[in-house]
Amino acid sequence: MGVKKMAFAGSWYPGSAGQCRSAIERFSDDPGIGEDAKNLDNPVAGIVPHAGWIYSGKLSCRVFSALAQSSRVVDAIVLFGIHMHAASPAFVLDCTAVDTPLGTIEIDRKLTHALVRRAGIQGITLEQLDHNRFPEENTLELQYPFIKYFFPQARLVVCAVSPSDAAKALGVAAVEVAKDLGFSLAVVGSTDMTHYGPRFGFEPAGSGLAAFEWVSKENDAAAIEALTAMDEKQIVHQGLTRHNMCCAGAACAAAAAAKKMGAVKGICLDYASSFDPLQPNDDFVGYCSVIFDA
Repeated sequence: MGVKKMAFAGSWYPGSAGQCRSAIERFSDDPGIGEDAKNLDNPVAGIVPHAGWIYSGKLSCRVFSALAQSSRVVDAIVLFGIHMHAASPAFVLDCTAVDTPLGTIEIDRKLTHALVRRAGIQGITLEQLDHNRFPEENTLELQYPFIKYFFPQARLVVCAVSPSDAAKALGVAAVEVAKDLGFSLAVVGSTDMTHYGPRFGFEPAGSGLAAFEWVSKENDAAAIEALTAMDEKQIVHQGLTRHNMCCAGAACAAAAAAKKMGAVKGICLDYASSFDPLQPNDDFVGYCSVIFDA
């Protein structure tokens, strides 16, 4: 079936095993990770950003580290991502494995095919794309080294989902088919927050520090409120109307899966952005990490 090769290694994140491992170990030294361990009961799912690791690495690491703290053995990770419009068709990666600098991760084809069948029963077409047809996507690939590091034996399901009603349905379906197969699951949705500035054609609050204050304290804060409330409708609504989640479908699917897995709360572990207050830039992006705890 073939292996999905790396497209962003050496640019968006380190390209060698040693460099990847060292970077993850540096992220893991953050004192916040120790605090996460004290404050979580049974983390089952999360939201991660997907910018280059210089911006997003520490935030993603906190989520995967938190998920790895669970006492249960995780058989498979379901990763939702990809930039999509509301009418975009959903699809999954159907191949043997994905490559990472730390080694390959096996695609769980049994779980993937079960999800495709369950989606079809619910009237959702979930197209299966092989490693040649599946797009190169930073939303997904930047998470693979973290998955390999924290869950070296886990298998992987990779799914693209639009910000629509299908997102909630696919999140729930993933949990249901995993339960039917007797698999223990962790679910992750990949999204960045507000993309602000002339480069992105979105600048309703002017520029400079005033713009950053609006993005961080109002626009992204509203998205984080919807995420931590696990409010699927609001997550999609926020992403489509306030442009504060570039992959609202992936976030919605992860939140829906978390609720199905018994999560009772969402916790924002961290928030950051590419805005530099010392040299204010007109174009910047917000990032957050959220964990769903059962």
